[in-house]
Amino acid sequence: MSRIRITGGQWRSRLVKVAAAPGLRPTPDSVRETLFNWLGQDLAGLDCLDLFAGSGILGFEAASRGAAHVTQIEQDQRAFAALRQNAAAFVCDRLELIRADALKFLASTVEMGRNYDLVFLDPPYRQQWLERIAPHLEALAKPGMRIYAEAEYALDGLAAWQTVKRGKAGQVFYHLLERE
Repeated sequence: MSRIRITGGQWRSRLVKVAAAPGLRPTPDSVRETLFNWLGQDLAGLDCLDLFAGSGILGFEAASRGAAHVTQIEQDQRAFAALRQNAAAFVCDRLELIRADALKFLASTVEMGRNYDLVFLDPPYRQQWLERIAPHLEALAKPGMRIYAEAEYALDGLAAWQTVKRGKAGQVFYHLLERE
């Protein structure tokens, strides 16, 4: 089991364990630092959704920077077990972990009327997850909702959200999207 470091906020420099799960690619430190420079370091009051949590690093970074609530969704059993173990070490009631399929979670979220200010999308590659999720984004959105997305290709937009900032690190394209 490898480890990655939280780059900012109250938990800066704390280590997060990463499970050896198929397709798991934790977002590199340099990309996370860029992302949180784009978003601003203070996420106080924001409700965040990490739809493909994996290691949970994006959600932990958001909570470390003061997000009011972070919902982390992960389907893989090994990744979810590590996610739960990491979250327990933070002793934070702002983290909500749910083991579920992303599309099934989205369907239930729409029924419950839950909305978010910030959504992290870092799905497994070559499975068309972003295209399958796009029709559900509108139902998740609080006014001004922003999306962070990683993909194996450059994105110009996703549903009604357009890419406003982008970067590339190795094989990963990363994007910040805002509403048109």
